[in-house]
Amino acid sequence: MPDFAFLAYVMGRLLTALPTTLALFSLSLICGVILAVLVVALRVNRRPWVSLPARAYIALFRGTPLLVQMFLIYYGLGQLSVIRDSFAWPLLRSPFGCAVLSLALCTAAYTAEIIRGGLLAVPRGQIEAAMAVGMTRWQVLRTVIAPITLRQALPAYSTEAILLVKSTALASLVTVWDVTGVAQQIIQRTYRTMEVFVCAAAIYLVLNFLLVRILAWLERLLTPPRRAPSAQAATPLAQPSADL
Repeated sequence: MPDFAFLAYVMGRLLTALPTTLALFSLSLICGVILAVLVVALRVNRRPWVSLPARAYIALFRGTPLLVQMFLIYYGLGQLSVIRDSFAWPLLRSPFGCAVLSLALCTAAYTAEIIRGGLLAVPRGQIEAAMAVGMTRWQVLRTVIAPITLRQALPAYSTEAILLVKSTALASLVTVWDVTGVAQQIIQRTYRTMEVFVCAAAIYLVLNFLLVRILAWLERLLTPPRRAPSAQAATPLAQPSADL
C-alpha cells in the first residue's frame, strides 16, 4: 500500500520549492526571448560580418550540452578577475543568477532559430502589399510581419518552452533548491527514491500541461477566423437543360 502520509509530506515540501522553479523558468524565458530577438536581427542581416557572430552564438549554444554550459558559468566565470570586478558579479556570484543566465543563453539560441523559421514563412507578397498601400516599415513589422511570425513559430516554440521547464531541474546541480533540488535533499535523508521522484514528476507534468494549454490558447488567439463559404459558392452548378 502506498504511504499516503509520506507522499503528502513530500508533496508539501516540493510545493514550497515550486516558486523557485517558476522563477527560474519565467526569468529564463523572458531573457531568452529578448536575447533571441536580438540574435535574429543579426542573423538575418545580409552583411556577413554582422550575421557571423549570431551564427557562431547559435552554433555554440546548440552544439554543447546545457549542463556543461551551466558548470562553466557557475564554476568558471568566478575565476576571472575581470568578471569579479564587473557590474555583473552580484548576479554571477549567486547560484540562482548563474542558473538563469545559463538557461537563458541556451534557450535563446534555439528560440532564435525558431523565430527565424517563422520569419522566413511570412509571404513576401503580403509585405509588398503593405508597402504598396503606404505603410511605414514599423507598421509593416508590427501589423504584418510580427503576427505572422509569431503564429508560425508558436507550435515549435511550445516544445522549446516545455524543454525549458524540464531543464530547470539541472539548476539543482549548482545548489539551487528548486523542486528537483528539494527532492534530492529528501532522498538523501529518507532513501525513498521512487515516491519522491514520482511526486516531483507529477509537479512537472502539471506545469507542462498548463503551459501547453496557455500556448494553445495564444495560438488560437493569433489565428484568424476562417471564413464560411458563401451561399453562392456552396450552390452546385446548374445542370444543363434537357432541351439543349
